Amino acid sequence: MLFLLMLPGYLLVNLYISFRLLHWFRSLWKKLEGRIFSVTVTVLYFALALSPVLAFVLPRSGFSIAVRRLSTYWMGILLYFLSMLLIADLLRLAVRRTRLKDTGLFSRLGTVSVGGAVFVCAGLLCLYGAIHARQIKTTEYELTVNKQVSGMEELNAVLIADTHMGYAIGRDHIAQMVEKINACHPDIVIFAGDIFDNSTEGLDYPDELAELFRSIDSKYGVWATYGNHDIDEQILMGFTFNWGGSPPNDSRMRAFCEKAGINLLCDESVLIGDSFYLVGRRDGMKPGTEDGSRKSPAELTEGLDKSKPVFFIAHEPGELSETAAVGADIDFSGHTHDGQLFPLTVITDIIWENPCGVIKKDGMYSVVTSGVGIFGPFMRVGTDAEICNIRIRFEGAEG
Repeated sequence: MLFLLMLPGYLLVNLYISFRLLHWFRSLWKKLEGRIFSVTVTVLYFALALSPVLAFVLPRSGFSIAVRRLSTYWMGILLYFLSMLLIADLLRLAVRRTRLKDTGLFSRLGTVSVGGAVFVCAGLLCLYGAIHARQIKTTEYELTVNKQVSGMEELNAVLIADTHMGYAIGRDHIAQMVEKINACHPDIVIFAGDIFDNSTEGLDYPDELAELFRSIDSKYGVWATYGNHDIDEQILMGFTFNWGGSPPNDSRMRAFCEKAGINLLCDESVLIGDSFYLVGRRDGMKPGTEDGSRKSPAELTEGLDKSKPVFFIAHEPGELSETAAVGADIDFSGHTHDGQLFPLTVITDIIWENPCGVIKKDGMYSVVTSGVGIFGPFMRVGTDAEICNIRIRFEGAEG
């Protein structure tokens, strides 16, 4: 199991941070050198470091929910404190080889100053990330599809994805999202997966959440497909613990979607208003079927009238060439979060052909949103929480 293999490294990293933390406290004030203080700081630090594990093993209660919500911040805090500390220590080692080695930089005051700078920089980054993650922006695109639709020159679509509703994302965030969706006056709302965060148990006030979704005002409704987190699985620090092959979609999630007025398309297609097709793909990583299978783009579009616009909803922005080859006009996706936290934002450009935004692939548009919610740390640095308002203009010969 990958998590167990990585656990020793995780513990060593936290030992390094706790050691440097104690060294800074001792430099700050000599009275903090005592054993009682050192043990207290170490215990408190590892209580934070192990909060994701505690949240994972504790039975559901008010206390475990509080620990779980605290743990949603921890990995982001760890990322930035570790990064700043490594930068400071590497610079310190480099400076030791220069004439500055005999200066006050390596005095007690120098240690206190450098440690203070690490705290301030990492703390400000985390604070910014936590605030910024709660601010949903509206990104606007204009696309042209070379097909005509009788009686319709333009379709105003809103793309959302990755709400990850659960212990971190609740009704306040969803209420803000719904307000911004309705401000766009959409004809249709397209939900590209990861509605839930691996469970329905973490939903605060599920009835109110369902009511918020029902208050979305759009001509053709809200249409969605599932993502890789729309599966009832135990998850610890980003790692899922599944002992039985491919887990099926949870009936409780479908029941919530029905109550919320979210129309699910799981390897299905539907003709909307006799004008355009929506095709919803199951997720490639977690398709939610007993045998782990899902239909190909060719199977999903078999028998469709390709003279009409064909829009795919696929949680992950993969298999773009295959989707374009079957006559799709637009592929709507999420999943990437655009990296969510710098420097992870760099990796998405390596992994995905379209990590976020719009590209044209073999005549098909790929539209990827960075998502409304978060996965893991409730922070965003270098990316935005967003909804996408997409105005699709129809031009071309009559089909």
